Amino acid sequence: MSSRRMAKSLSLKTTLKLRSGAELPQLGFGVWDSPSHLTTKSCLEALKVGYRHIDTAQVYGNEAEVGEAIKKADIPRKDLFITSKVLAAEGDEEVTYQKCLESVKKIDGDNGYLDLLLIHNGQTQGARGIKALWPVMEKLHQEGKLKSIGVSNTGVGLIESMKGYAKVWPPHVNQLELHPWCQQREVVEYCHKNGIAVEAYCPLVRNKKAADKTLKSIAERHGKSTAQVLLRYCLQKAWAPLPKSDNPERIAQNANIYDFALSDEDVQSLDGVGEKEAEALVVAVDNKKTS
Repeated sequence: MSSRRMAKSLSLKTTLKLRSGAELPQLGFGVWDSPSHLTTKSCLEALKVGYRHIDTAQVYGNEAEVGEAIKKADIPRKDLFITSKVLAAEGDEEVTYQKCLESVKKIDGDNGYLDLLLIHNGQTQGARGIKALWPVMEKLHQEGKLKSIGVSNTGVGLIESMKGYAKVWPPHVNQLELHPWCQQREVVEYCHKNGIAVEAYCPLVRNKKAADKTLKSIAERHGKSTAQVLLRYCLQKAWAPLPKSDNPERIAQNANIYDFALSDEDVQSLDGVGEKEAEALVVAVDNKKTS
């Protein structure tokens, strides 16, 4: 399907169907590096303009503040999709279980649930670290505390290595650094082929490429900001981008990406800049890594 034909059906209500049966709102709101005293306010601002998908992590130190936003928002819990991430197993299986459950409690209370929990960095955890976490996450998934489970920063080899023990395979989601300068095509194609939803963190490249000539030209032609073009690029790639901001104006602007569409030529041009100047801000996965 061409980028333009695919683009016609996109809206703020567009979701990606996960293998778990859950519907993942394609546009997410990230809270990485959001100071805890601003997180609740920023999440409420995002929810006000139509975001329904919020992405946090244990290491961000703001899960409780995301939970506070959920309580304050006049939106049914079933209409929200909340993700967190756990870095590593700790101690025995029971200690690890409680560590994962802690995220559920901080965000949605003792009787709550998370829509998605991810292993934060499969690349650094390796096969052993993933194996220590995954059965615990499967148990919480079976208990209904985690509606979906997945990985982040995890390449093809490590996902394949999970087949030997995983009851839930493939992972429902793989969250990766994705933007024109870090396209990670091999793992993205693998995920799409295997029904693994792909999420894109750092979709705005932390504004480091705002002066890129190709990007600026496309933005000017559409009368949009470079950030809006980058988010639209993600949507038309069937990725779920996770922009973050604590600025109310930018939060709203980042959601205003459904009144234009990139042409196939626009998408190809953005694909091309990455081929000439590949650059990962955080990590590009090693797809050959299996241990």
